[in-house]
Formats: sequence, C-alpha cells, structure tokens
Amino acid sequence: MKIGIIGTGMVGASIGSKLIELGHEVKMGSRTANNEKAVKWHSVGGANASQGTFADAAAFGEIIFNCTKGDGALDALKAAGEKNLNGKILVDVSNPLDFSKGMPPSLYPALSNTNSLGEEIQKIFPGAKVVKALNTMNCLLMVNPAMVSGSHDLFMCGNDEAAKAKVTEIVKSFGWTSIIDLGDITAARATEGILPIWVRLMMKYQSPNFNFKIVK
Repeated sequence: MKIGIIGTGMVGASIGSKLIELGHEVKMGSRTANNEKAVKWHSVGGANASQGTFADAAAFGEIIFNCTKGDGALDALKAAGEKNLNGKILVDVSNPLDFSKGMPPSLYPALSNTNSLGEEIQKIFPGAKVVKALNTMNCLLMVNPAMVSGSHDLFMCGNDEAAKAKVTEIVKSFGWTSIIDLGDITAARATEGILPIWVRLMMKYQSPNFNFKIVK
C-alpha cells in the first residue's frame, strides 16, 4: 500500500519506518522538498521510502498519517491540499498542546471540552475520512506495543466505519491487540484530553514508556 506521512518529527519517522518494515511504500512530506530530517529518513529507508512536500506525500498516499505537532497540523494539511485528501483515510495522530508557557503544556481552549483538533480537521476537510488514533502514547510504543508488558489499550474514533476498520488492520500489524473504538470523531475531545495527565505521568516517572489499560 502507498502511505503518505505528513510531518518529519519522531512520530512521523517512527510510523513511516514501521510501515516500510511491513512492506508498504511510504512518502514523507514536509514544508520543503529537501527538508533535512526527511532527507535523513529517506536515506536509510530503502527502496520503499521517498520524500517530498506535504502535497507530494498527500497525493502519493492511499492513506495519510498526520504526524505534525498540534499547533501546526491545520496549516500543514492545508498545504497538503484538500484535493489530495478527498476520499482518503486521514489518520490524525496530533494533539492540540500549547507549550508557550513551558512544561507541562495545556490544551488550547478552542480545541477542548466542546471541540477537538480531530473535529476541526474533519470540518475543514469534509471529504477526508478522519480517524483519530495513536495519539495517547509515546511514538515508539505506537509501533511496538510490546515495549510495555501485558495487555494495554489503543483508543480510536471517527465517523467512517470502513475507515476505522482499515486503520484497525494497520495498527494490528503494528502488534496491537486491544483496540477500543470510542465512536464518532467527537470522541477525539476525550482522547486528546488524556494528554495533560499523560504528560504529568511522564514527568513523575521520568519515562514515556507506559500506557493506559481499561479494567472492567
């Protein structure tokens, strides 16, 4: 499968590399076609790795992963181009965290409680099939759940059932076995809202290598 990655940070590199390992063709997109991080990732990615602009990656991919920081997500996706996203699954991994006052970050008020970044993306790109997933954990754990012992959970939400089923297939190929579908894209308010406590736990334990498990 051809997959586009929007973003060149640790999240994009981790997901992109895992997808290549699983046999997919992956194009990493950035603001410029010769982005230094994208060039480095491409150089070690092998024949199935390529790079380009946000628009290049979005046009290339049958499925798109938005791996940008939350404060730049909407601008990056606008640069990717609505026509390149229409009809495609858009997996949103970003979180609307405001680091302007340092650590710990807060959620942007306009994107919490009664709204979310996932919902904003779906509103601005109505032709895309937005699925919120993988945003409640460290990027290395996203693609290797065995880093944390025992069973633990991945949360997912979105309006399109077939899109969620396809994303479920992908994350199962990463090794996930416990996937909780929380319903439509408004559930992104809840999964994005987990991040403040996630950051506090990371600060307390001085490690990002943990996850949540729902016990009932």
